[in-house]
Amino acid sequence: MSTLIEKLEAVRGRHKETTARLSDPVVLADPAEYQRLARLHAELAPVVEEYTRFRRLQHEMEGAQTLLAETIDPEMRQMAAAELEELTARRATLESSLQLLLIPKDPADDRNIILEIRAGAGGDEAALFAAELLRMYLRYAEARQWKVETLSGNLTGIGGVKEASVSLEGRGVYSRLKFESGVHRVQRVPATEASGRIHTSTVTVAVLPEPEEVDIQINPNDLRIDVYRSTGPGGQSVNTTDSAVRITHLPSGLVVTCQDEKSQHKNKAKAMKVLRARLYDQELTRRKEVIDRDRRSQVGSGERAEKIRTYNFPQNRVTDHRIGLTVHNLTVVLEGALDQLIQARTLHDQAERLKALS
Repeated sequence: MSTLIEKLEAVRGRHKETTARLSDPVVLADPAEYQRLARLHAELAPVVEEYTRFRRLQHEMEGAQTLLAETIDPEMRQMAAAELEELTARRATLESSLQLLLIPKDPADDRNIILEIRAGAGGDEAALFAAELLRMYLRYAEARQWKVETLSGNLTGIGGVKEASVSLEGRGVYSRLKFESGVHRVQRVPATEASGRIHTSTVTVAVLPEPEEVDIQINPNDLRIDVYRSTGPGGQSVNTTDSAVRITHLPSGLVVTCQDEKSQHKNKAKAMKVLRARLYDQELTRRKEVIDRDRRSQVGSGERAEKIRTYNFPQNRVTDHRIGLTVHNLTVVLEGALDQLIQARTLHDQAERLKALS
């Protein structure tokens, strides 16, 4: 308890200091610094408000304890004991709430994202399931009224997706979908399988928080930009103009291509958007590894090579292997009903963070 109080007092001190600085003429003259402090003030405010309620409750408990110790009237003692019991239960609830509020916030939680989906092992069947996963996330985004923009797509002739990138914008996008990064495995009998054998295929999902311009500075000299003629479905300009763009970031070796638009300028802008997000994701991963080397969960490390979820069609089952959760409503999940899976993974992460905090 003493450690918790010390941390809460430190937060209260920072909140008070930030409040004072927001009135400082020097800060008011610096829009960037004022915005930074305003965000910090907004993040600290809920903790301070809850802590104020906690301190008021502590004071009430002390009064009830004093009354119980000093009074000899049986009825008064009974009332004081009942009040103390109620206050003790409320304190336990407040303590849990304060511990959750003290968990360091992921700095990317409020960011928009770029969602990348790639077919893995399994050929055409993997591409078909990649298309189903993309549709699942788009249905989820639609239900939450997020803005969706297609950045790039590489389709197969039978309705599958080899790879696709979409931008999702809205409130709390990254905080909702950040645990979706990883390898998604599907087990089912493909439509083309005559013998009825169950096949296993994989699809890789990457959730990249979009950075602000100031987060990632890209030196134009570090880029190699190639233009070429688009291939595949795409309208009259396909194979007639050099509208497709390939950008290579030389220091990291990252390569981004975009050919969805007829305009070379638009394709370049989209490719730069994806490149900036990938570089930002790399930087976030590096920071997380430095801060939390011993907590090597899929999200904490940014590693995407491990299988995180299995979709078993014969059993109508979806299993999240990271937390051992299984639900038997696969059809509903693929229609975009992801909240049960997302909330369970979020609660697990909060529990792990609480352990680290203590």
